[in-house]
Amino acid sequence: MERRYAPAVSRGDLASRVQALAEALSADGYAASAGPAPAIGRAGGGEQLCQHHCPVAHVAAEFPQLCEAETEAFGRLLGTPVQRLATIAHGDGICTTHVTCVGKAVPAGTTAAAGTVVIPVTNEITAESGGLLT
Repeated sequence: MERRYAPAVSRGDLASRVQALAEALSADGYAASAGPAPAIGRAGGGEQLCQHHCPVAHVAAEFPQLCEAETEAFGRLLGTPVQRLATIAHGDGICTTHVTCVGKAVPAGTTAAAGTVVIPVTNEITAESGGLLT
């Protein structure tokens, strides 16, 4: 998936790359859409990727690692933190992924420039994160 989608999502700003990913997913049967994520407070909301259909939902319901691997692939493709908020395989109506808008990545253990908000990113799946529980 990453090799096939990489050329499509490698150019443009984040919104353009998320839209390109949605188009590539749609071509593979996921009926995906993309748009701005709701903003929280004064911080930008980032982007939101929604998959309205999942051709592998029956497999993902039995093997939730598939959804986790897909989410990780989206993060690598887009070069920014992402968080899965809902999945069809988990019983939700659509798969929703929040794509964080990050101006410049700050490696763990370093200090960001003054005025920069650093949000710790984790791949931990918990009930609070809306992820899948195994």
